[in-house]
Amino acid sequence: MPVKRTIPYNSGMFFITFTCYEWLSLIDKTAGYDIVYNWFDHLKLKGHFINGYVIMPNHVHALISFINTKQSINTIVGNGKRFMAYKMVERLEANNEVELLQKLSANVEPIRKANNKQHEVWETSFDWKDCRSNEFVWQKLNYTHNNPCTGKWQLAANPIDYIHSSAKFYLTGEQGIYPVTNFMEMEEVNFNFSKA
Repeated sequence: MPVKRTIPYNSGMFFITFTCYEWLSLIDKTAGYDIVYNWFDHLKLKGHFINGYVIMPNHVHALISFINTKQSINTIVGNGKRFMAYKMVERLEANNEVELLQKLSANVEPIRKANNKQHEVWETSFDWKDCRSNEFVWQKLNYTHNNPCTGKWQLAANPIDYIHSSAKFYLTGEQGIYPVTNFMEMEEVNFNFSKA
């Protein structure tokens, strides 16, 4: 995944994607879906909104509305990835996944090791798209919700059947296992698109 520039705003709706290191299925391996939900909960407590998502075995797509952040959105996402990485490493250690932990440790860049980073759980960068039109948001949600049903995955026959996704809410009106806020409700929010 290419390195993206810093998100220049302290508010806004963004489609964010981050991926496990070397596309390894670490979320699935650690049963780490709840770890991602815990990060979503943390964002909600800070006043942000989860508008859509899919958690795949090795990556996450999320439509998130950030409201007047005090720190950069890149820092918020980076801190979230760090929190999730610690929890995933704890589970790998508890499951005695020695070989996998050694692989994740061996690939930490020396400069990051000097800063006490011990495992490379996520790709360093993340991708983001600024979402300012309903048409664009629907495009991203459709892509997100169809992700488990396409390509190599085939994790569900229908987007509604994949539980780690907001598809059920957007396609039936019924919340799935993790409640989201309809992105259309965000039209009433003043995002105040000032530079961060």
